[in-house]
Amino acid sequence: MTTSTATTGPEATPAGRHPVLRASGVTMRFGGLTAIRNVELTVDSGEIVGLIGPNGAGKTTFFNCLTGLYVPTEGKVSYKGKVLPHRSHLVTQAGIARTFQNIRLFANMTVLENVLVGRHTRTKEGLFSALLRGPGFRKAERSSEERAMELLEFTGLADKREHLARNLPYGEQRKLEIARALASEPGLLLLDEPTAGMTASETSATRDLVLAVREKGTAVLVIEHDMRFIFNLCDRVAVLVQGEKLVEGTPEVVQGDERVVAAYLGTPFEGEPGEAEAAEVREAETRGAESATGTDGTDGTDETQKGGRA
Repeated sequence: MTTSTATTGPEATPAGRHPVLRASGVTMRFGGLTAIRNVELTVDSGEIVGLIGPNGAGKTTFFNCLTGLYVPTEGKVSYKGKVLPHRSHLVTQAGIARTFQNIRLFANMTVLENVLVGRHTRTKEGLFSALLRGPGFRKAERSSEERAMELLEFTGLADKREHLARNLPYGEQRKLEIARALASEPGLLLLDEPTAGMTASETSATRDLVLAVREKGTAVLVIEHDMRFIFNLCDRVAVLVQGEKLVEGTPEVVQGDERVVAAYLGTPFEGEPGEAEAAEVREAETRGAESATGTDGTDGTDETQKGGRA
């Protein structure tokens, strides 16, 4: 596959920005099948980057490699110049948080409790402190609750603090996931299809929220199938097709690339592996996701249960 890109190099990074995330040669194989191959991507501070591609392109697999759910077969991922460990809770602790394509809230916990779960990697109180509930623990608990309420105010959910997460409308559940991810105080937020299933008004509200997250100083990398949302939101967009990066550049550059149009319309282009291999990649991704999260699809290795939301 031809993988020429239209992107500016590190030397063209705007003044005052620096690389937050750098993925170098990331490859993920499931047995003899390669789901993503030699993917290179950089996200700078203060930047919103979009990651798009047809179904089965390897987008979520790539996210899982970035956040420690998968150990890449080849390549490395670094955050602010340091190579990330292959453990999701340690990735969260380092400063990367994420949401998931399928909502993973604690349904029988309140809105406030869900956000407090995301504070786990930012509290220093241990087991004995929690059991004894001494002054230090109570102070940390108050601090976490204050920060959680700030995030609920930020996302417009403060008046729902005592509601069970399962009782929130769909759009507000998505907001709650973002609030929980932000509770770990990340420098980079990864959003996996944040507007999936949303109405036009909910999508618009999500766009405003993501822009507000950037204004607070957090860089964002987002997977999305809504092209209007992506092109109106992102500074740069990278396109994955059959596990390889096809093109990267400004929204205008990507929209005008004939190979991108061909990939979305199903028109063959030179070097395209074809639908048979695409189906194999999708099946391998599904098997990999089941092994990472548990066959029942619950939060088996969800970052929030390993020490914060990733």
